[in-house]
Amino acid sequence: MLQFRTRLLLTLAAGGLIIAGIFYGARLLKTDAVPDGFASGNGRIEAAEIDIAAKTAGRVEEIDVKEGDFVTAGQVLARMDTEVLEARKKEAQALLRQAGYAVEAARSQVNRYRGEKEAAQAVVRQRQAEIVAARNRLERSRAAARENAVSAQRVDDDRAAYLSLLAMLHAAEADVKAVEAAIVMSGSQVIGAESSVEAAQATLQRIEAEIRDSVLKAPCSGRVQYRVAQPGEVLGAGGIVLNMINLADVYMTFFLPTAAAGKLAIGSEARLILDAAPRYVVPATISFVADVAQFTPKTVETASERQKLMFRVKAQIAPELLSKYITNVKTGLPGSAYVRIDPRQPWPEALQVRLPP
Repeated sequence: MLQFRTRLLLTLAAGGLIIAGIFYGARLLKTDAVPDGFASGNGRIEAAEIDIAAKTAGRVEEIDVKEGDFVTAGQVLARMDTEVLEARKKEAQALLRQAGYAVEAARSQVNRYRGEKEAAQAVVRQRQAEIVAARNRLERSRAAARENAVSAQRVDDDRAAYLSLLAMLHAAEADVKAVEAAIVMSGSQVIGAESSVEAAQATLQRIEAEIRDSVLKAPCSGRVQYRVAQPGEVLGAGGIVLNMINLADVYMTFFLPTAAAGKLAIGSEARLILDAAPRYVVPATISFVADVAQFTPKTVETASERQKLMFRVKAQIAPELLSKYITNVKTGLPGSAYVRIDPRQPWPEALQVRLPP
């Protein structure tokens, strides 16, 4: 029994030493005793915010999520009332059918005029044949009249018949041209009617797109932060219904003095340690270094004062790493960021990457 109690005390003591060592290392890193070639700054975990808004004005019909809910890309978050849009859709469908009937009527008119053109061309050919026969008859009559075989009246009658057929030919040719003009006009009517169909189709597609846009979906996986509107509220175009954060775009914003910011390059490695989980070291990459100091002393004439300038820096966490722990990612957590401004220096043991299992 005594041996068991002794072993238990030794185990607890060893565990206490390990825990103390972890917290001591974390406390050491949070002090100014940062190894040479490294710099650190305090910050908070942040993520890109996305406003889920109504594209067009309308009434909020229902909201399917609550604040704090984790949502996946494509998940339905809310719905806008579409009663007016459905009525406009029916109206557009009726106009589309009406335009379709107009196209059919215009095409039928074209076909009718084409038939009339063929008939008029047949009349022209008939008149041309009749004129040939009438001209031959007139020539025979004239030859017979010179030999006194027929009377002058016969020649006059044949000449009158020939001229009459010429006039009828010209009239038939005019009919062909008139029908051709009618075909061109009716063809323009077909084009106009087809344009009306295209316009009606475009209107219908736009309304259908507005109906689809009335179903508000998550553009990416993330977490709902706020419900800005409530069911029954009427919103204008662009009215915000929900606010969510993109858990694939998470970073820590912190500040570094001039000397450290000047040596830091975009793409440099960083390490993040959160106050809530000091035993873990999260890898990150520097994605942004401000080109203007975020806060400045009243006077910057001296070199010592210029060293007090602080520049905003962002350390981005890789999306691949975030996807592995996406349901556990939380924003607003304070912590510290460590950057290596001398690439020749190895990362110290306390800043080696350690992630949850």
